[in-house]
Amino acid sequence: MRNSIWTPSIVPNGNDETVYLVADDFGKIGRAWRETDYETTDLETVIQDLLIGQYSNPIRVIAFNTAERWSEDVSDDVAYELRRRCDLQGRDIPFFLQDFTDRLERYRDVQLPLPIRLV
Repeated sequence: MRNSIWTPSIVPNGNDETVYLVADDFGKIGRAWRETDYETTDLETVIQDLLIGQYSNPIRVIAFNTAERWSEDVSDDVAYELRRRCDLQGRDIPFFLQDFTDRLERYRDVQLPLPIRLV
């Protein structure tokens, strides 16, 4: 019998794609990675799903690419993009995303001091 160090790829069809998954908090029930369709794990679809309320209380977004052998927590970047899109549309962050975006400190709203003129 031939000894092989080759292992089969877990990437369907050998595609080199970055996959995005959302962890959701269900309160007393617990936390879970949300099940999603294989074709809807791209960044644009995940952002759109977040904006329309597909996730009840998102806590983290992870990106990974098994072909390139990396993974990363992209929650900060996704929160920034959510804020940017809502700003461009002139609307507030949806209430179901406020905890997610507010939890990420580097993007919190900051009140700048107004110039004070002493007379």
